[in-house]
Amino acid sequence: MRMSQTVVEKTTEQISKTTEQIAEATRQASSRAANALGHVIDDGVHVVRRAIKQGGDAAEEFLDDTTKRMERHLVLTVAATLAVGLFSGVVFGWLIKRK
Repeated sequence: MRMSQTVVEKTTEQISKTTEQIAEATRQASSRAANALGHVIDDGVHVVRRAIKQGGDAAEEFLDDTTKRMERHLVLTVAATLAVGLFSGVVFGWLIKRK
């Protein structure tokens, strides 16, 4: 009977060690996955920030160009603004009158 108990004890001990090894491997894999995910998120944030900065720079450049163009062609700007205002007024007046 002593021999069968020794085999059972050894088997139980081996199963316990194997379970601990599996648990440790799982913890390490989980830690690596979380670390990799953190890097991916950081890279994504960096890309988004760069895109926002470039978009803001492009919008600012467009606004500056438009302002300079309006200053160079002041009479044309005033005439176009007046035409758009008159056209809008006529259309809105016509729509209100129809009802």
